[in-house]
Amino acid sequence: MAVLTPLFVAAAAAAALAAALISQYGFDLQPCVLCIWQRWPYLAAIGLGLAAIALRRAPARRAPAAARALTGLAILAVLVSGGIGGFHVGVEQGWWEGTSGCGSTSGTDDLNALRAQIMNAPIVRCDEVAFSLFGISMAGWNLLYALGVALVAIRAMLVQSNARPGA
Repeated sequence: MAVLTPLFVAAAAAAALAAALISQYGFDLQPCVLCIWQRWPYLAAIGLGLAAIALRRAPARRAPAAARALTGLAILAVLVSGGIGGFHVGVEQGWWEGTSGCGSTSGTDDLNALRAQIMNAPIVRCDEVAFSLFGISMAGWNLLYALGVALVAIRAMLVQSNARPGA
């Protein structure tokens, strides 16, 4: 397996995280709970992709198989983010309810701490679309992006494994 596939997955995950952070800090689009959840699998995909690259460079005999497994897990992490994005789209469209944390800022039992948190933090609801492009919300774009990244990466892995028998 070439280094390009895990590098592609890690770079695509990093690009998704960068886009989310630029949207948040550059354009003041505050994320809801589900938006935050969509970021964690991308972070995992970056780590798994980089670990696969490092293993691919290792001299151990079983390193290529382990690198393929880590690349597969990185692709799975990207798909998990897309799945959360799909769930988020359903919440936005009213197809189902969001999680208990959607629209809630509470993480404490202390009334004074809760009051301070409410007064200082914007409440971002999961069922409201903060931004859309061509009628597709950011969660919808994440779903499409994750599916695209996964399809390209899976195709690359299949082509590479067919190109070298026994690889």
